[in-house]
Amino acid sequence: MDKSLTSSPGDELKDSLEGRLLGDKSGEPNGQLFCGDIDMRIARDGTWYYHGSPIERKQLVKLFGSILKRDDQGDFWLETPVEKCRIQVEDAPFQAVEMSVEGEKLNQRLSFRTNVDDIVIAGPENRIRVVIDSETGEPSPYLKVREGIEALITRAVFYDLVELAVEIPGEGRTVLGVWSNGTCFTLGQAD
Repeated sequence: MDKSLTSSPGDELKDSLEGRLLGDKSGEPNGQLFCGDIDMRIARDGTWYYHGSPIERKQLVKLFGSILKRDDQGDFWLETPVEKCRIQVEDAPFQAVEMSVEGEKLNQRLSFRTNVDDIVIAGPENRIRVVIDSETGEPSPYLKVREGIEALITRAVFYDLVELAVEIPGEGRTVLGVWSNGTCFTLGQAD
């Protein structure tokens, strides 16, 4: 049917305004509206900031944390089914602030609580990795929380982790490792 015969003069303006207000999502991946970069960042210590001010409501941080994703280029996004906004993350978006241990040695299971109260069990799906700063020699330990998202293991929790470590002889060197859920994670060289 010819639209010119059935539409009123205001329909085109209405459609144009709706398109601008709702956003044309047809060209966006997953039909999401790209909102651009917003002035939100996550500091290395796990503090979330909006327009330079810390977000002090933990429930709000938990909500934002639940919709946080990371793309293949390493950018972090807050994504809902209808829109996505890029934010800045100084290091890892979360911190592992507490650890509990079940079992011993090869049969132990390490559970971590993040600063947004996620519980993550280290194992084949949620690996622990340690990056050594080439200038200072300081370790930065991380735990995979979910795809593309890690938690920086706090210094106090890392010390607890090192207390559980066992020496593992290797090719020309001995390393410290810790077991969780049937997987051994290297923490660093034994002195």
